[in-house]
Amino acid sequence: MNDTPLAAKGAAHRAGDAPLLEIDGLHTYFDTLAGEVRSVHGVSYRVEAGQTVGVVGESGCGKSVTALSVMRLIQTPPGRFAGGAIRYRGTDLLKLGEAEMRRIRGNRISMIFQEPMTSLNPVLTVGRQIAETVMLHQQVGRREALARATEMLRLVQIPEPQRRVNEYPHQLSGGMRQRVMIALALACHPELLIADEPTTALDVTIQAQILELLRGLQRELGMGIVMITHDLGVVAECCDRVVVMYAGRKVEEADVLDLFERPLHPYTRALMASMPSMNTHSARLTEIPGIVPSPHEAVRGCAFAPRCGFASERCRNEVPPLEEHGAGASHLSACFHVEELVRTTEVPTAQAVLMQEAGA
Repeated sequence: MNDTPLAAKGAAHRAGDAPLLEIDGLHTYFDTLAGEVRSVHGVSYRVEAGQTVGVVGESGCGKSVTALSVMRLIQTPPGRFAGGAIRYRGTDLLKLGEAEMRRIRGNRISMIFQEPMTSLNPVLTVGRQIAETVMLHQQVGRREALARATEMLRLVQIPEPQRRVNEYPHQLSGGMRQRVMIALALACHPELLIADEPTTALDVTIQAQILELLRGLQRELGMGIVMITHDLGVVAECCDRVVVMYAGRKVEEADVLDLFERPLHPYTRALMASMPSMNTHSARLTEIPGIVPSPHEAVRGCAFAPRCGFASERCRNEVPPLEEHGAGASHLSACFHVEELVRTTEVPTAQAVLMQEAGA
């Protein structure tokens, strides 16, 4: 049994070592009756120990498929890894056998799934579900595993953990079930936690409590976190670095402060413009016109071009490469119009441009 906290485990990994997680040019495709679906197309990013990386974008952009790819939970067929690598501490997870992957999944890399009511087993107590994970990976007996389960419920601040450990998921509130999911994910002291929309459907107060809980546990355990969300408020509060995805591709990546101060992709700017503001009670919420392209659709050029006010003929015919902007490689953007974007305080939507042209 290995109870060593990750803060101690991580001491052996110095700055020059391989990153905790490195996704390198990942392509995850699905073969369907309607044709090939390129859910993740050439995505790359890395996570260091103790770092929180936010992955943001609209539904269907490939955020969750990327996370499931890291966990090797893509059902094959119809899914398949068409290219790239996923390295954990320098080891390519895509090259491991299933038995080797099972020793990592839920143990050194763990995941909080989006909907706890459908992720938890309704016919097992929450304590038994946590205990089974501990017994599988830590090689301990049932009594010790149940004691660990009770301790994990206490760690995630569930009141009366000795009683709650014997309750079923339906007996708990949504916020409590989410805390159970966190306890389950952290039961084996993982080095990397993937949190897929961990505050979805929770009220604002409970959301703040869950986010604060994750930050506290990260400080205590020293783990890296991938925070998958569509909520830029969550990103601003929790993340060190941000990856913005659209239609299966990474379109921007930057440190969180740099991204909010200087977004360098029209999609990122449009996402920020669509956030409600406390200062505009009577103003109509800004929306991004159009819809995300169908994953079955073979898009030529930039996938955001039909919704973008900056789009040119080049955008409609060429895929813009990710390029560095500013000092070093800390800010990446896939846009042909970065210089124009920097000079503009507001992002014109495609709809606004069309209306302006119609009135001219």
